[in-house]
Formats: sequence, structure tokens, C-alpha cells
Amino acid sequence: MSVPVSRRAALRGAVLLGAAAGASALTQLGGGRDARAVAPRIDQPVIANCATWGARPPSSPVSVVQSRPNKIIVHHTAFPNTTDYSLAKAYANSRDIQNLHMDSNGWLDSGQHFTNSRGGYLTEGRHGSLYALLHGQTMVQGAHCVGQNSQAIGIENDGIYLDVQPPAALWNSLIVFCAFTCQQYGIAPSEIYGHKDFNNTQCPGLLHGRLPELRAAVAARLG
Repeated sequence: MSVPVSRRAALRGAVLLGAAAGASALTQLGGGRDARAVAPRIDQPVIANCATWGARPPSSPVSVVQSRPNKIIVHHTAFPNTTDYSLAKAYANSRDIQNLHMDSNGWLDSGQHFTNSRGGYLTEGRHGSLYALLHGQTMVQGAHCVGQNSQAIGIENDGIYLDVQPPAALWNSLIVFCAFTCQQYGIAPSEIYGHKDFNNTQCPGLLHGRLPELRAAVAARLG
């Protein structure tokens, strides 16, 4: 999805300011990373941090895993398929997910690491996930897939895709996000899975059948 330069610049500033204290050091993304981070490097997509979309603080401290994740797991939220593709709706959706996960599920924060809206806007899910992604050496423990929460990055794609395909903006944003995440953590594109690969669920619907296409598109972006 095309984003005006002024908005992109503003969002990028908010992301980098809110990722963590001293985040200016994180712009040097090449430091401390091994040869699995391939060249040419993929630019960081705009990912709105928790402060930007108005997240509640976690009910208790998040746990940080002192190792890299080894896979990405794709989800859908199973929320109704909105026709509001705006940035404001993406932020509201992130708040709705967090409220559901904290108030109904009893979790300390959003369960997923990142969220992708139907308009193709990316937001941070669980606090600290963006900082870890930019640093590329650790991950926040999630609550998105039983048995995989300390080794897999979870991305929720807004909507329900049991019998319809996602909008092009969401699909294209998912490719960009997965490629950047693979680059940052040295994850092979073949290690992109769906929720149903590990748990008894219909999630992520028709997106699961498109995983070979997603893996190929990510591999192409990585060169």
C-alpha cells in the first residue's frame, strides 16, 4: 500500500523513538549479526510501536528469550472482515486484540508479536517485540501458538479467511514483513508456517494454502 512520505516519515520516527531507550543505536542494524543476514539488505517497513497505537501497559513484565526465533507463524484474527482499511482502524484493531487477550484470555499483553491490518498497516503486538526485531538477537515470549511461543514470531492478519482471500494490501504487507523478519533473525523462508501446522485450529484459513506462495515471494525478496 502506498503511504504518503510525510506520514511514513512521521511513523518511522515514532517507531524508532518508541522501540526502546537508546534506539538510535539500532539504526546500525548490521552490528552483531552473522552472515545469514543477506545482501542487499531489505529496508525496515513502517511498524507502529505499542505507544503509537495506544496500547495498555502489560499486566506483568514480558519475558525475553535470549536467543533468536527459528520460524514465523501466520495467523488470522477471525474478526469480521472490515471494509475500513484506514490507519486509524488498524490502530483500533490492535487495541481490540489487546483487550480481548488481556481481559478475556487473561494474558499479560497481546499474544502475537505483530499485527497486519486489512489495509496493510503493521503494528507491534506484545510490548518489546519491535525492539527485539530491530536488534535481531532476542525475542519476546509470545502467547500465540501452544508449544511455539518461545521460538516463533507470530503475526496476526486481521480478518477471517475461511472462505475468502485477504485484500491485496494485507497480502503484500505480509510478504514485506516476513522478508524483513527473516533477514533480521536469519530465518529461512521455508520456516514460515501457519497456526494449524502446530495446533488444532482452522487458523489462518485460506492463508494456509498460500504458504508456498508466501515462502517463494519472501525468498525472492531476499534474493
